[in-house]
Amino acid sequence: MQALRWHGQNDVRLDEVPDPEITNGDDVIIEVEFCGICGTDIHEFTDGPQMIREAAHPLTSLRPPITLGHEFSGFVSQIGSDISDIHIGQLVTVDPCLYCGQCPSCLRGDYHICTSGGSVGLASDGALATYVKVQRKNVIPVPDGIPADWAAVAEPLAVGYHAARRARIKAGDQVLITGAGPIGIASLLSALALGASAVFVSEPSSERSKLAKSLGATAVFSPQESDVRRQVYELTGKVGPDASIEATGRADAFELAFTSLRRGGRISVAGISDSKLTVSLHQLVLYEREILGSLGYNLDIQRVLELMAEGLLDPSPFVTAKFSLSQSPRLFAESALGKSTHLKTLLTPKE
Repeated sequence: MQALRWHGQNDVRLDEVPDPEITNGDDVIIEVEFCGICGTDIHEFTDGPQMIREAAHPLTSLRPPITLGHEFSGFVSQIGSDISDIHIGQLVTVDPCLYCGQCPSCLRGDYHICTSGGSVGLASDGALATYVKVQRKNVIPVPDGIPADWAAVAEPLAVGYHAARRARIKAGDQVLITGAGPIGIASLLSALALGASAVFVSEPSSERSKLAKSLGATAVFSPQESDVRRQVYELTGKVGPDASIEATGRADAFELAFTSLRRGGRISVAGISDSKLTVSLHQLVLYEREILGSLGYNLDIQRVLELMAEGLLDPSPFVTAKFSLSQSPRLFAESALGKSTHLKTLLTPKE
């Protein structure tokens, strides 16, 4: 089968590799229908190894080259002998978190921050391929009526949903989101699904601003052209938003999202980079604000699928392009050069 494998920095190749085989009773082999390109994949291409380890991963013993791809959907192709609760031909997605189940984080239920954790597509071979093998515990059946392309974006949408949950967004809250990239748009959709009464977005790109507005943002401001903090302050009755989500990884965006909060407000930080933050203790202590990190998801993919099934979350505008897997090396190169204009690109191995 074909698989897009990471060999090293600026080196991804569409290789011919053997089909995966059942080796354990809890193995599931999925025939991939769609797999998204994630910002993490692009960062591994341009700056890796970062989350990929050059040495053998402690949970999987796998070392590069490694097949990328962790946000996907597909149909069950084969199952191990211990499995009886899913069937061949069933549409599924996965929670790609790999975890030990024994460390303090796992024992608390925080499997997504396992001390030796990893991810399908970064610590084990992923789904930018014809087939992918995962363990049964990672497989999530897709509710009836949800198409495969929607199921493939449940994972990136869950990143935004987890960020919204970390910020404890509830019905009636007013929210500020910095950035309208994939995480920011996912956060916008999630905040609205959780009942936010107003969601303001800070985004310099005119195209992404238009998309955010079309998806229900109350107002969208360019931080290069207006005083976003002042604008949001005025629109929230001179109080400030109840919660904010920082989705860019930029220090200046964090500063805006944090200092815009009302007294007692919460900021959930989902954007990640090497940026160093300078936090004013006056802004933190005197206003009793909370700063919360937000990594990935913890049972959030299932909830996102439920919201889709309930008609409370429509992911169709989130997918802006579909290509064949054969075009993946070109797409990675374009993304690395900043030439991609797509919010979420899905690839299919089915030509």
